Amino acid sequence: MGRRATVSRRYDCSDPMERTRGIAEAVSAVRRGELVVLPTDTVYGVGVDAFLADAVQKLLDAKGRGRDMPPPVLVGSVRAATALVDNLGTYGQDLVDEFWPGALTLVCRANPNLMWDLGETKGTVALRMPMHDLAVELLKETGPMAVSSANLSGRPAARDVEEAEKMLGDAVSVYLDGGVSGHADPSTIVDLTGSVPRLLRAGAIPEDKIRSVVGVLLTEEDEAYDDAGEPADAPSGAEIGKPSLTKGDGAHTQDAPAEPSSEGTERSPEGTGPAGPAGAAAKPSLTKDDEK
Repeated sequence: MGRRATVSRRYDCSDPMERTRGIAEAVSAVRRGELVVLPTDTVYGVGVDAFLADAVQKLLDAKGRGRDMPPPVLVGSVRAATALVDNLGTYGQDLVDEFWPGALTLVCRANPNLMWDLGETKGTVALRMPMHDLAVELLKETGPMAVSSANLSGRPAARDVEEAEKMLGDAVSVYLDGGVSGHADPSTIVDLTGSVPRLLRAGAIPEDKIRSVVGVLLTEEDEAYDDAGEPADAPSGAEIGKPSLTKGDGAHTQDAPAEPSSEGTERSPEGTGPAGPAGAAAKPSLTKDDEK
């Protein structure tokens, strides 16, 4: 007999009982490696367990994207985020203190002890903690999730569950209906992998507010030419495309994972992944389809 097709389930989270059932079903689906659609403070996101490589590939396939557009990771706490990165850099903690939870995605060097496969990340990870109670509640149960905007690649990001369902259909196991999402704008993306913060994508948090915290913020225009007038190393189109963050994605969270161990391969209770080698460090690939 053939494999039975997945039947999507949708939960109206404005009803307390439906919300409780929906979150429980979503947690179970994530643990099985299935896709879940959730609301965030920007746009709706579609996500999976960040540490299940097959699930991440399902996410990319559902959106019609390649591994060159890896999804960002949403977390439910600052502690969970710090367990996933090598370090936050000179300005990361200040940005987190000022804008998290909220519509700011930070690209950092990934913790090299984690074994995961988000795609061609070049040793980086894009992180965000959304300001949305439902999203954070889910993330505290599931641990870090790879989340991209709930849309097909090239299409506008869904701002309500109906739009998401029309595009993604039965590729998603559970749809959490939290009403219309908070912003039409995607998250602002800042790259912290260099010595000076770099704006990868303008978004819900204005550039001037970022500058008020970090002082100096490089943009594409700033990097177009070096002092000698020669083109400087600037992010490629794929990088600015985003590490699974873009004008189309809005979701990015949960209980802080415990510090990942460099020994063994068991996941921590909070959802950090097993220890293992990481990819080479380099600029992230972010795109116009991701935003969470």
